[in-house]
Amino acid sequence: MMTLLLNADMGESYGPWVMGLDHEVMPHVDLANVACGFHASDPDVMRRTVRLAKQHGVRIGAHPAYPDLVGFGRRSMACSPEEIENLVLYQLGALYGMCRAEGHALSYVKPHGALYNDMARDPVIMTAVMRAILAFDPALPLMSMATRDTSAVRKLAAEHGVTLWFEAFADRAYDGEGRLVSRREVGAVHHDAELIVGQATRIARGHPLTAKDGSQLVLAADTLCVHGDNPESIAAVKAIRQALRDLGTVS
Repeated sequence: MMTLLLNADMGESYGPWVMGLDHEVMPHVDLANVACGFHASDPDVMRRTVRLAKQHGVRIGAHPAYPDLVGFGRRSMACSPEEIENLVLYQLGALYGMCRAEGHALSYVKPHGALYNDMARDPVIMTAVMRAILAFDPALPLMSMATRDTSAVRKLAAEHGVTLWFEAFADRAYDGEGRLVSRREVGAVHHDAELIVGQATRIARGHPLTAKDGSQLVLAADTLCVHGDNPESIAAVKAIRQALRDLGTVS
């Protein structure tokens, strides 16, 4: 049985455009991954989100991305390792400023979208992100994808002295390697609340999931990502929290 922290992407509104139901989901999570302005958010949204997290005792994580507001950070970009290191540093600094202004701590880093997926597949990109963390604050954990075999990323993190938090997803389908099925494919995102809660509890129990290729997949995770951008997903978040509380795997 694994103890799981629930995390959710937050602060992804931009100016008058609203994304997500942060006020509804914040009371039910442990960790808030706050957008840092490159794929979503702006200074006002960032500060409001940090303030909301502090009100609910939720830890703040930076959610840096490629500079891709139009594509919501879901498109890979041809950035050099140095550029990736610097763009992550830039976003960490921006969110840290808001955290400091609100008397709240910056607790971890979770890259967003294409940067997150590229990092999981390419050790050069992973190293660039780790270098940014080490330059900013070596104590910050890096959230990375829990896959079938995490030995390579564990080795890389150990070489650089970076702490890893492995993340699984309650509402996403997995391929045979334990990577997320592309959102472009049918069935990549689960919408049925019973299915989402069931996947969350299987991960918490250490029971296998059925991957897209039909193989059995066990994911060893420290944190579970949940989403809350509509009333149905909010209900799913509440149900996941209660189900994991009943198992004794969350507070």
